Amino acid sequence: MDLSRSIFRVVTALAVLIAAPVCLFAFGVFEDTSAVKTMTIIKTPTDGGIREDIPAKYRERYAAWKNELLSTDLGRQQWDNYGNNKSFILTITISSKHSQGAGTDKYLWNENGALVGATITLGRDLNDGYPDPIYYPVMNSLSSDMSSYSINGRILAAAKISHEFGHINQTAEGNKNLLLLQNRLMPVYTEIFLNNGRDMKDKKLVDLAKQMGGTPVEIWESREYWSEVNAMRFLQERIGKEDFYCYVFNKIKLNIETYAKDYEYRFDNSSLFTPPRCGK
Repeated sequence: MDLSRSIFRVVTALAVLIAAPVCLFAFGVFEDTSAVKTMTIIKTPTDGGIREDIPAKYRERYAAWKNELLSTDLGRQQWDNYGNNKSFILTITISSKHSQGAGTDKYLWNENGALVGATITLGRDLNDGYPDPIYYPVMNSLSSDMSSYSINGRILAAAKISHEFGHINQTAEGNKNLLLLQNRLMPVYTEIFLNNGRDMKDKKLVDLAKQMGGTPVEIWESREYWSEVNAMRFLQERIGKEDFYCYVFNKIKLNIETYAKDYEYRFDNSSLFTPPRCGK
């Protein structure tokens, strides 16, 4: 990655980390930056499952997005994992404030530190808008620069939902205390960085990075790329027989090689990356 691209990557991520806690498309980002900043502890639910809190005016479009997700084995499996889990409450809602983006927050833990709840908030126009290839190499691949085809917006919306499921899966498998520590210290790191002349070698920043297990940029982008693997798995199944299948996957590969070389191994470890019929 050249120096100018590296600088843009750092500035982009730091801009996100100090932004207001809303889903953004500024800088090509649409994630909810407040994700895991607070800790809410509840008793383990016994009446959990998926709770769809969808305003009446959005129900028709939401049903189309959901049906697209559930048209794949992966989508049905992940949906059922939460829908049939009485010990976990997954709330899905749509907000007019989120436009084309999405976010996952309002995480809930039980007394033993297990994740028992989360909320996915979808933008009202989820079927429109393509994130930047930096951080979102999979979803960006659905943006067509060819006039010969256009990808149905429902597929884009379902891919975004799959990305959010990826965030919940990550959080459930992660260490609650580390997640909360990271989210508490990342704004501290960013404030120091912006006021010390952008010196990442500052001892205070080095110490903070050691505590968090990485810099804010490294932590934030790592979360996004893991979720993009989940979105890629959905697309492999959903568009496997479409004429534009190879175009999409070759574009994913190009995006990763160009903007996320350090994370290429995550996608390479998936048998879905570089499908045989599309060449190397």
